[in-house]
Amino acid sequence: MAGLIILGFFLIVALAAPLLADSRGLSPVGATGGVLDPPSLDYPMGTDDLGRSVLTLTIWGSRISLMVGFFATALSMVIGAVIGIAAGYYGGWRETAMMRFTDWFLVIPFLPLAIVLASILGRSLFNIILVIGITSWPGTARLVRAQTLSVKERPYVERARALGAGDWHLITRHILPNVFPLIFANTILVVAIAILSETTLSFLGLGDPLRISWGTILEFAFNGGAASRGAWWWLLPPGVAIVLVVLAFTMCGYALDEILNPRLRRR
Repeated sequence: MAGLIILGFFLIVALAAPLLADSRGLSPVGATGGVLDPPSLDYPMGTDDLGRSVLTLTIWGSRISLMVGFFATALSMVIGAVIGIAAGYYGGWRETAMMRFTDWFLVIPFLPLAIVLASILGRSLFNIILVIGITSWPGTARLVRAQTLSVKERPYVERARALGAGDWHLITRHILPNVFPLIFANTILVVAIAILSETTLSFLGLGDPLRISWGTILEFAFNGGAASRGAWWWLLPPGVAIVLVVLAFTMCGYALDEILNPRLRRR
């Protein structure tokens, strides 16, 4: 419940960003504060080196960070679920080929692969979502495959097959509904990883330069020498927001896993 409350708060902030802060404050031209002003009544979280309110940047940055997290996770879940179900259901040489392909993605370090892909594809929001989505699916594929191998041997699946049910019917009516709770619980955990990945890539200068996210705020603060100039208010708000959102998604993911997994619920 604590994780759900924290997550709900940030979702409300992201959705209500136009009501909470004027988007003109994101532009250096529309900045009204001084350079690196500390927190005050006018600017509760201080200003950056361009005179922009850090509070405004953090509020609007929540929209991009959460959007990247959700869309990248959706792409990752679709790829992982399709490969995992297909490999577990069909077996044979198709399973071997798909699992070796999955292992190839698993053994390559995520960050270097993501950096290379982001550098090749260019700096844009769509490319960041694409890079995170196509590099974070192998773990889901292996989990889904293991569950599919268990489900397809159950008696009701054998009865449906004996009655003439085809592969598509078995997968959509019997395999997927029983695998979906695992996919859903894993999705919540992957969102946290996707947000951290977006933050990392943006901090390294591979994010969309035209969109403000928590990662780009940290990148600007690092390049602007916030640490050496003692401007802690420029670094702290986006950093705390990232920590709280990732913690909230992780707590919700573990809670859902305990609810949907009968063995954990009994224990």
